[in-house]
Amino acid sequence: MTAVRTWTSQRGPRGALSPVRVTIFGLVVDVILGAVKTFMGLACNSQTIFADGLHSAGDAATDLAVLTGLRVTARAADAEHPYGHRRAMTLMTALIALVVLGTAAFIAYRAIRSFNQPAEAIRPAWPLVAALASVALKETLYQVTAWSGRRAGDTSLIANAWHHRSDAMSSVAAAGGLIGVILGGPAWRFLDHLTALVLACFLAVMAWRLIRDALAELMDQAPSKAVLERIRRRVTSTPGVHSFHAFRARRIGGKVEMDIHVQVDPTLTVREGHDIATEVRRRIVEANPDVLSVIVHVEPAEG
Repeated sequence: MTAVRTWTSQRGPRGALSPVRVTIFGLVVDVILGAVKTFMGLACNSQTIFADGLHSAGDAATDLAVLTGLRVTARAADAEHPYGHRRAMTLMTALIALVVLGTAAFIAYRAIRSFNQPAEAIRPAWPLVAALASVALKETLYQVTAWSGRRAGDTSLIANAWHHRSDAMSSVAAAGGLIGVILGGPAWRFLDHLTALVLACFLAVMAWRLIRDALAELMDQAPSKAVLERIRRRVTSTPGVHSFHAFRARRIGGKVEMDIHVQVDPTLTVREGHDIATEVRRRIVEANPDVLSVIVHVEPAEG
């Protein structure tokens, strides 16, 4: 049985930062960016940079949820949780999605409410600087997090890296809207509100995707057809396996759990049948490193 790693010891190969350290680094950056951009939005009356600041704050919440998930899911199975604690990651994903959805609704409400309030001039210069700085920082954070995730073979870390890149793209849109306000003058101040609405829609779409993925895992959705076909080919090519059936797999906490019945020569010894089952398990994990556990049932082949 593979040993369970504790959350503080989840390290990649030499030279790769641990998932925990990378996520903590991202959390610090997101908290600072969220605070600065939100303050800029309020101080300079810019709905765009205010919305972008809430996006960064949402990413900070995601980082915190990932840290919590890493800590909880690393716990070993116990008497009350014999299948482990990986559902905690699914629960955290659903909670994050609800927070992101609420943030999108609040941004849209503020942008629409202030559309007909042009009396107070927007001061876009400092918000533009904050947006451009955010693009550089978040893209750098994406590169560092994705690099560490690839080196460590940690898919959850790679997924979190894409959250950082989504914030970078959000800041690009914010910067574009603010540049339009600067170049167009008072007649183009509506771009600040319009860009905020676009960012709200972007967050709503992201929230929907998170909710969809969480619900799919709660309903024990199977992995993609490509993953299942790759696993089937590896099982079929295993020496000693005549056929297989009752092949089931489900996604849980970003990983895969599965069970399968393989049919072997009925004259084999228990030890030989066990060795075949061990090889089937090894080949499945080799075909898809995201497979967390495999239960292989050995049956005599008919005929």
